[in-house]
Amino acid sequence: MKKDELVSCRAVGVFDSGVGGISVLKHIRQLLPAEDLLYCADSRFAPYGNKSPEVIRERATYLANFLIAQGAKALVVACNTATAAAIEHLRGKYSLPIIGMEPAVKPAVKATKTGVVGVLATSGTLKSAQFAALLESYGQEVKIVTEACIGLVECIERGELDTPETRGLLKRYIDPLLAAGADTVVLGCTHYPFVVPLIAELAGSQITLIDTGAAVARQLRKRLEEAGLLNTGQAEGKNLFWLNRENSHELQQSTELVAKLWGGEGQVVPLPVSAKYMQEPTPEN
Repeated sequence: MKKDELVSCRAVGVFDSGVGGISVLKHIRQLLPAEDLLYCADSRFAPYGNKSPEVIRERATYLANFLIAQGAKALVVACNTATAAAIEHLRGKYSLPIIGMEPAVKPAVKATKTGVVGVLATSGTLKSAQFAALLESYGQEVKIVTEACIGLVECIERGELDTPETRGLLKRYIDPLLAAGADTVVLGCTHYPFVVPLIAELAGSQITLIDTGAAVARQLRKRLEEAGLLNTGQAEGKNLFWLNRENSHELQQSTELVAKLWGGEGQVVPLPVSAKYMQEPTPEN
């Protein structure tokens, strides 16, 4: 096997503050069935939305270093908040393809009929320079109403996809968007697609919900093709999940949640705690 074929057979690394990025991972698996996928859920530090940019960059660096040390040929930052805080930092460190998330404001602006777009996101995403730039670019044409969904990520991390608490939080955040006349709602956090049925029930069938998972998968495929890294083999790719939890009980709960959200086969192991991943690794070629 040639060296470039060996590199293309290496895995794609994906990370998020928790299990939310699995919503993106599912789009990647569907579009790129031959790729081996490595996923890190940093659930011990979730949510990122209430963390400082410095802390988020530190966690993103740790996870990126870990995945590259496992041989990742490309990285997907499957977290809007981490993308806003850390992706430029990561791209400055590494030459491999790094794909990030961005709230789908542009397609939402094109989709709205009422001229009002709602955005559900974490406070970290809404306060970011990246989001401010999106508003500057596309917010002049329509009215954009935002809601920082405090507490929602934590509910999803606990697997509470349709409980009274989750339902109450979503109603609190969706009602102001509907009152403002929004007919299109952007899901600005990768956790939120897992509560789409509940959002749709609360918002009504007239609301268009938009997330960016499929677009990220397409961008990943494009970048892999451009770099000659696309795995064109016929074998089905493997899935490996690392979870970051305080104790064995929490790890077991998260393992069960991953199985529920992923809905497919995949090995789940604890994410190691090691200072060496704070240093820039040298991946094998």
